[in-house]
Formats: sequence, C-alpha cells, structure tokens
Amino acid sequence: MTEPSTKRHSRAGLYAPFVIVLVALAGWTGWWFYLTRQIDAEIEARAGLMRQAGWDVRYADKRIVGWPFRVNVKLADVTIAAPSGHAVAAPTLNAEANAYQPAKWVVVAPEGLTLTRAGKGKVAVQGDAIRMSASGIDQRWPNLALELVNPVFASEAEGEPFPIARAARIEFYARPHRTGSTAPTEDLDVMFRLVDGQGRRDGPVEGFAQDGQLTTQLEATIGRADLLKGGDAAGVFSEWTRGGGTFRNIRGDLQAGKSRAVLSSEVLRADRNGRLAGEVTLQSQQPLPALSGLLDSRTTPANRAGAAGAAAVAGAAQATEGETVPLTLVFRDGRTWLGPFPLAPAPKLF
Repeated sequence: MTEPSTKRHSRAGLYAPFVIVLVALAGWTGWWFYLTRQIDAEIEARAGLMRQAGWDVRYADKRIVGWPFRVNVKLADVTIAAPSGHAVAAPTLNAEANAYQPAKWVVVAPEGLTLTRAGKGKVAVQGDAIRMSASGIDQRWPNLALELVNPVFASEAEGEPFPIARAARIEFYARPHRTGSTAPTEDLDVMFRLVDGQGRRDGPVEGFAQDGQLTTQLEATIGRADLLKGGDAAGVFSEWTRGGGTFRNIRGDLQAGKSRAVLSSEVLRADRNGRLAGEVTLQSQQPLPALSGLLDSRTTPANRAGAAGAAAVAGAAQATEGETVPLTLVFRDGRTWLGPFPLAPAPKLF
C-alpha cells in the first residue's frame, strides 16, 4: 500500500501575479511623479518667459492631481494679460491630460471667464461649458479647438458694450494647413462658427439680424501665421500685417433673420490701421433687411438713401423670396462699401 506524500507544494506561483502588478504599479507611479514634475517645471518656465516678454501671468494656487492615469493641473485666480492690454482671467482653470498621452490637453473654465479688451473694458463670460482642447502640442502647430456652450456676455458698466449678448454655441478651430508636400508650412487653417447669436440691444449685430438671430460659419487659411505673435501694444495682428499676412480662400455662410448668404473671397488683408481690406462676394437671399440693419448710425441720410439705391440697382430690393442676388462688399479706407456708398466701418483686427 502506497503511503500518501507529505511534500508541500510551493505557493510562489499564486503570488507571482500580485508581485508583477505591484512592480508595474510602482514603476507607473514613478513615471507619473516624474511626468508631473516635468509638467510643473514647463509651466513655470513658460510663465517666466512670458513675463520677460512683458506679459502679466499670475495664479494664486497650483495643484497637480489625477494619479494614476490622469494629470490634472488646477490653477486658482488666474490672470494672463498681454502687453497690448488684452487679458483673460478666471477664478479656476483645470487642464487635464492622460498620463499615457501628455501631448493632448483639455482646459476647462468651470466658473467662467473675464475678458479684458484693450481700451474697451471687461466682459464677463458665463456658460454651460467653456473649454479648449489642444493636441500635438509637441509639434510646431498644434490642433486647437475652443467651444462655448450657451455663453452669455455681460460688459461691465464702465466698459464698451460687447456686440453679442448670448449664443447657443461659439466654436473656433485651428490646425496646420495641409498641402500635397510633406514639408511644414507657416499657414493655418481656421474655422469659426456662431450658432443662434443674439446681439446686444441697439447694437450692430441686433440691427444686422433684424432683431432675430445670427448664425454663421467662416473658414479661411491664415498666411504667414508664424507672424501672429508678440501681443505687444500694437496688437497681435500688427506684425502679421507688416509681414504680408493674408486671409486666403475665405468661404462661409450666414443667416441673419430672414436674410441668408453664401460668401467667398480669394484674399483679405488688414490696412495699416488694422481695418479689413479686400472684396467679399455674396450670393444672397432677401439681403435688403440685413443691409439696412448694417447701416452705420453715423451714416448721413443721403448715404442711407444712396445705399438703398445701390441695393436696388443690384436687385436686392426687387428680389422675391427664395431668389438669389449676387452682391459684392468692398472693404477699403476703413469702411464697408456697397457700390459707391459706405454702409459701416470695416471690421477691425487691431
């Protein structure tokens, strides 16, 4: 009769998976702390360089949390002001990235923002969501996306009123311009979208939209985007303008009240005073109400009548509902022209 074996089996195999997990966790934790130290140092270095260039960069508190799989940078009482006088401030900014993909970030302002416009005062911005994402930040031109959901704009009493009171959405996107060549370019593709924007009372947007809502989408390529830098007292577009920067291949559509238009322009630029210069072609439906609302309040009665006459000559006044009317708006001498008559100031970049 065979006696039962008294030899004990090793249990090392049972513990091996736990040991491997602990070692991996310890290694990942070391990587996380190393990464957060690098990010903290990069934030301080960039802030220092901006201060040396004349920027005002301040925050009352900074914390980095999110272990094990995220990096969440929490900043309190943030102010970033350019030498030009433009600034943005927020009670809280949260920037988050995956620890395994630190080249892609999402920045959220959960308590809203305050925008300072040089010479025009401050504007408080609140909304259901205010966020920006940036991917490929280790590249020359990262992909940027800014999104505001149900934003509300309120100017301070002593400041100049903001043209938009509220909107359903405001979006802005920027990415490197793609060509057939693999060589990097100095151009950026950008897109702006405004959905159901409402102008402030008695403001230009309200007049243009005929007390209705303004929805628009614009796309363009910014040439020589490498010159969009500095933020000095002259504004970020001043060096770009002097260096020959242009907006190319502008395409878009807009709806203002009952008026609709598809617009295009091959090239636009800014003049020495920062006003837009060039021509925009529109294929419009019922454009006369929007053109009437666009008329500058300082336009003389004679020019008002003349502009209406120009619209009539162009066929805008006689157009039936649904009929498309071609129009050309010209930006020159700091004004927006329809034929020989000025309608309003040309859009100002700086």
